[in-house]
Amino acid sequence: ISACEKGGQWLKALGLLVAMCQAVVKPATISFDAAISACEKGAEWQQALALLATMGWDVLEPHTISYNAAISACARGAEWQKA
Repeated sequence: ISACEKGGQWLKALGLLVAMCQAVVKPATISFDAAISACEKGAEWQQALALLATMGWDVLEPHTISYNAAISACARGAEWQKA
């Protein structure tokens, strides 16, 4: 997922995260952080916020990196009021 983030492949990063969940592999916070960062690089603010919300549903504690990446995604998508 981190490699997808670095390559700006947000859609592939989301696909890998979904595949982890379907394979009964519980993604860690760092997996979500990388996917949110990939969405940020693609200005996919809606996906970034959805992932942040999903973390709460999965009982994963978002941390500073999670929030910063989601805020940056909103900024790149010109959705500063969502940030």
